[in-house]
Amino acid sequence: MTFDAARWQARFDALRAAHHVPGASLAVLVDGEIHELAGGVLHRGTGVEVTTDSVFLSGSLAKVYTATLVMRLVDSGMLDLDTPVVDVLPEFATPDPEATKAITIRRLLSHTGGLTCDFNYDSGRGDDCLARYVEAAKDVALDCPPGTAISYSSLGYVVLGRVVEVLTGMTWDQALKDLLLTPLGLEHSMTLPEEALRFRVAMSHLGGPGQDPDPAPAWDLMPRSAGPYGRVIISAGDVIRFVRMHLDGGTAPDGTRVLSADAVAAMQRREVDSPDKWTVGADGWGLGWTLYDWDGVPGYGHDGSAVAQHSYLRVVPHAGVAVVLLTNGGGTDGLYAELFRELLAELAGVRMPAPFGPAANPPAVDMTPLVGTYRREGVVTTVTQDEDGRAHIRYEFVDGMKDFSPPLEMDLLPVSETVFAASGGPAYGEGHIPVVFSTLTDGTPCVYIGMRATPKTA
Repeated sequence: MTFDAARWQARFDALRAAHHVPGASLAVLVDGEIHELAGGVLHRGTGVEVTTDSVFLSGSLAKVYTATLVMRLVDSGMLDLDTPVVDVLPEFATPDPEATKAITIRRLLSHTGGLTCDFNYDSGRGDDCLARYVEAAKDVALDCPPGTAISYSSLGYVVLGRVVEVLTGMTWDQALKDLLLTPLGLEHSMTLPEEALRFRVAMSHLGGPGQDPDPAPAWDLMPRSAGPYGRVIISAGDVIRFVRMHLDGGTAPDGTRVLSADAVAAMQRREVDSPDKWTVGADGWGLGWTLYDWDGVPGYGHDGSAVAQHSYLRVVPHAGVAVVLLTNGGGTDGLYAELFRELLAELAGVRMPAPFGPAANPPAVDMTPLVGTYRREGVVTTVTQDEDGRAHIRYEFVDGMKDFSPPLEMDLLPVSETVFAASGGPAYGEGHIPVVFSTLTDGTPCVYIGMRATPKTA
């Protein structure tokens, strides 16, 4: 199918303006060709325009790069997916010694190891930052016992980054460069700010919904140890070049084998189902990849957030189509939803689901078994019901996260007996966020918000 770049540029610009996104970059792979589009400004204060070679913070899209790097080590025979992490990192620990032994490389890659997500710890800017982070995480409570549920874990990906360092003798940053970025010729992909400043760099913008946001006070608030889970600095075109290697069975354009075909397939193979498709915005998880099922059409991808820079990647393997969007603030979810729905329908015949929201005819739900207190590291979630039967949720940051944000107070609107649309949370913009009640395989009730499993404690 011919890609009409001029038509899509006009549509891209119109949607970006409508959703108050200051600047964005879009890249599309179709029929073996990469098309790169850009629009808006990198920084509303300076007015510097976004170009196709501009770089953005990837946020959690970085996890797929780390997962690919780990799979290179599996290919080389240096690592086995079912090796317990302590066999590689004897210093790795959790408060539960038996659970620690059950956490494998596979479980970390698929977010089933039980490690938490929101352990924000600045271990410095030195080359030992990952080692120091893993040491500091020893006393951090697990979200759930290993293997009992999917629970999105950034901490787990720092551990994977440290595994890479121990096995290669390099920093994670250098290993990523030598084993992945350089073989693929990704010249606009890097991990450190001092490398990014060679290029046009996007600035995050902050502001309420429905208005033009203002530049953030700082470019990147994440510590260096966030690299393996949250900081690969990228251009949209480079993301597509990275994805093309996965679509081509693990080979670079010049024929260099980066991953084995078996490793590529393993990353896309479902390791765990989502309790509900809204829980993690997807149907399941592979080794690094988020997995989708669009009315029977399989796909994979990942999203990311870094301050207010958001990234969105979707791949439709049977059609050889991939789309990536990088943004620097504003109503990014709305831009993604409209743009990707139109692009994937036209280029790959994919019908994406409607945006999440309350049911037109909400079911009557007995809240009694759901009311209570749910707790994980850094967050306490309280579910209540008033005299009129209205459900309410309080999402409060505690422990090391206590200064992250004031508590979020939201109403719960039933979508099904276990899925609710939470409204009234200004931190989440104009839309609704899914709140999903589920049960761990050991029988413990839990609630999912933002892909994290939070067990019921009272």
